[in-house]
Amino acid sequence: MFTGIVEEMGEIVSLETRDDMVLWDGSTGERTELKVRGSVVMDGAYLGCSICVSGVCLTATALNPESNVFAVGLAPETLRKTNLGTLAPGSAVNLERASEIGGRNSGHFVQGHVDGTGTIVDKWIDEDSLFIKVEVPPSLLKYIVPKGFIAIDGTSLTVCEVDYVSNYFTFMLIEYTQKKIVVPLKEVGEQLNLEVDVLGKYAESALAAVTPRIDELEKEVTELKEIIKKLAK
Repeated sequence: MFTGIVEEMGEIVSLETRDDMVLWDGSTGERTELKVRGSVVMDGAYLGCSICVSGVCLTATALNPESNVFAVGLAPETLRKTNLGTLAPGSAVNLERASEIGGRNSGHFVQGHVDGTGTIVDKWIDEDSLFIKVEVPPSLLKYIVPKGFIAIDGTSLTVCEVDYVSNYFTFMLIEYTQKKIVVPLKEVGEQLNLEVDVLGKYAESALAAVTPRIDELEKEVTELKEIIKKLAK
């Protein structure tokens, strides 16, 4: 679990597909490996630990303390759901270590399980704030609400405006945050990793379980009303 409070901006060292991954049965297969440089997140890092890379919870598979570089594997699902597979060496990424139990959470509960990507369609300045407009698929937008939480490239942010007709939402970055994360460096047309608030998905799941029963009860009530009307004649 993460907080969405980015600890540092790291740098992509390399992104390559290799065919020497040792599988569970001892055979070898193909894998995509990402190497990232970051000094803060290497403090206390260990093999198998979780590090959030631009919103994606990844497992450290190799550590090089001398160069402050760690390696992670990118599964096919990760490549489909995120923008990590499009990043070139030298690209900046947001980094955060997993949160400690009992520690402060100045953001919100971020799982590092990216739901999909959005596309920047506009940016503008409002005094010292930077506003960004993001286009997203309706399948994701339904979970995004005004003043609700959202993780954007792993950063815990507050939604400003939502337009469910034009399929976009906006958010803003204060002057301090602009200097600490990668989002301001991105231009119109670039992608952002999005993780919607998991509470919205749980609420939908819970409602889906009771909706059929509610529909059935409404049908029964309607039938009873018709019976009563006939008896009253």
